[in-house]
Amino acid sequence: MLGKQTGHRRQPGRSGIIDSGPEATSGGEVPAEPARRPGGEAPEPPGDERLRRPLPEAVRQGVMEVAADLIGTLPPEEVPAPLRRFARFERRKRAKLAGQHIAAMLEKDAGFRRRVAAPLREAQADLAEAVETGDVPPAADPVRVAVLGYLLRPAGWTKLVEAAREELERSATASEEEAAERRVAALKQELAAARAARGAELDKLRGELREVKAEVAELRRKLHEARTRFRSAEERADAVAAEAGRELAAARESTAASEKELRRLRARTAQAEAAAEAAKRAAREGRNVDDMRLRMLLDALVDAAQGVRRELALPSTIGRPADAVGGLEPDRPAHRALPGRALSDNDPQLLDRLLTLPQVHLVVDGYNVTKTGYGELPLSDQRSRLLSGLGGLAAQTRAEVTCVFDGAELDAPVAIAAPRGVRVLFSRPGQTADELIGELVRAEPPGRSVVVVSSDREVADAARRAEARPCPSSLLLRRLGRS
Repeated sequence: MLGKQTGHRRQPGRSGIIDSGPEATSGGEVPAEPARRPGGEAPEPPGDERLRRPLPEAVRQGVMEVAADLIGTLPPEEVPAPLRRFARFERRKRAKLAGQHIAAMLEKDAGFRRRVAAPLREAQADLAEAVETGDVPPAADPVRVAVLGYLLRPAGWTKLVEAAREELERSATASEEEAAERRVAALKQELAAARAARGAELDKLRGELREVKAEVAELRRKLHEARTRFRSAEERADAVAAEAGRELAAARESTAASEKELRRLRARTAQAEAAAEAAKRAAREGRNVDDMRLRMLLDALVDAAQGVRRELALPSTIGRPADAVGGLEPDRPAHRALPGRALSDNDPQLLDRLLTLPQVHLVVDGYNVTKTGYGELPLSDQRSRLLSGLGGLAAQTRAEVTCVFDGAELDAPVAIAAPRGVRVLFSRPGQTADELIGELVRAEPPGRSVVVVSSDREVADAARRAEARPCPSSLLLRRLGRS
């Protein structure tokens, strides 16, 4: 419905077809100055009459069609500016899409409203004159009278609109009553037909009922005979079932005893196999771990001895024949301390010195290093960047490199292609990376050089207690940056 009830103050830009009149105000407010018509012509003076309810749909449709027809015939410059873009539309489409804008323009522009009324005044001159004089013929179409009254706005035009509304409502009521009477007559005919059909159906059902009763009596006789046979068969079945139950109980007891003995023997066999396997595994692992630790320590001692020999420039044998010949010998380099022993943790040369130790094992706290250097990257990119640098470092120094990551940082296990010479480990569920680093340090034999790279104070202190050398993450990042 294009409208709202009167009693609310009219808002700018809203249609008078929606409100109650072109100059309706509320609460005794002074109406705003009416807009001037196109061309500077003064608008009509405001009137006191206004509609209490929206226009009837038939009246509203008639007003819209007349206005839409006029817009299509006017030159573009004479069409009000808000309606010019609708002037090119087809008439029905124009009346449908521009209805709201046409309604607003009819309310605020009295000149446009009179121009819309002009074709009706020419086509229906007698009726228009009768509407303006207030002498409307009783036989006139109330919808046409209401359209002319709304557009011409003579004295008492709202009564014409209300009269059209009442006539339309009476017509609708009469149509509904006629339709209701037709429906009642049709229902009476259907009821009579239904009663006749019901009588025929009852006769048919009575005949079928007699047949069914005879069939039920025959079925009852057969059912009695079947029940007698069933009782005798049930008694025989109970006897057979009792005998089978006794045999089944005896078989179950025998089977239960056999299964109990079998489970006992299987348990003893499994215990013996587990004990034998545990003994074999313990012996094999103990021998392998001892051999590995001994070999690692031996390699470290050999490399350390060779390093000491190079540092001290010791001769390959105790004496040579040429050693007995006198002469002046060049100055020998002074004895140097082992690399990294006297350097502080923040010395830039600390890591370079430590990597020169023979058979050195470099243990890296992975996420501690990556979050110190490039923590803004995703975890996968952090791991890839660090492992790439450690691969180059292992190739340059030939040191054993182990990189440890915290498994709690992962949603699921990931597949990582570790560079050659770099061992990658993730902590197990319930274990931190710090604890895994401690296990790696304690697994090394006493005397082997182990360097732990981490800026975590607890990790560094634990490394010192395990006789390993801690190193800050910043030194490793600086060393990788030079590579």
